[in-house]
Amino acid sequence: MSELQHPDSRSFEQVADVYERARPEYPADAVAWVADELDLRPGRTVLDLGAGTGKLTRALVDTGARVVAVEPGEQMLSQLRRVVPEAEALHGAAEEIPLPDESIDAATMGQSFHWFRHGEALPELHRVLRRGGGIALLWNWRDQKSELQERLNGLIEPFVPAGRNRGRAWAEPLDASPLFSQSEKREFRFSQRLDAQALVDRVASISFVAVAPAARQTDLFEQVRALVTAEGGVVELPYVTFVYLSHKVG
Repeated sequence: MSELQHPDSRSFEQVADVYERARPEYPADAVAWVADELDLRPGRTVLDLGAGTGKLTRALVDTGARVVAVEPGEQMLSQLRRVVPEAEALHGAAEEIPLPDESIDAATMGQSFHWFRHGEALPELHRVLRRGGGIALLWNWRDQKSELQERLNGLIEPFVPAGRNRGRAWAEPLDASPLFSQSEKREFRFSQRLDAQALVDRVASISFVAVAPAARQTDLFEQVRALVTAEGGVVELPYVTFVYLSHKVG
């Protein structure tokens, strides 16, 4: 485990297999927009930074570009290598990217940028990008306007750490940096169809749930199962995917 990795993100190492099977992939229209804007195609190289188990990596492979996936968590990296063998998977952190200067055309970060130490990570991204290179930040966010999400949030709320930032000001460090242009933002919507066990796994993959005591987890998972049962055994979990796109300055 890299010492540069945000300590809270280490909880994912405990549930790497659950993360892989429970977390949704990214909607095709969001990936298509990123691929078009960053010109991802054969002959180009894209870095997927903080790649996790490869939820975004596998879609990048389909663009035909050479894909280099960098992930600091050994268990997450093991899952990534298993499910996306077409990508070049490297152990490393955003604060010390294991790539030469100006060696990539683009970089993506799916569900990871908020874990980085931005004062170190943004200069590193600037270093490895070629002139004119671009970056895309993506987050799958559970749609808070949904009644189902409100009920689910009520169950999860007691597990949220005190002082945890619950806003969506994810791109602020990027927009404040002189190394990159002001980001362009797009939103895409999709839903995830889940039975009781699948929703339990989705909740179990949340960082602060993963580190909760086993007894509290058991109680929470029973309530989640009851929620799905009350909805007829299957639920549609709605999401909004937020994408922020920017380019290297200089």
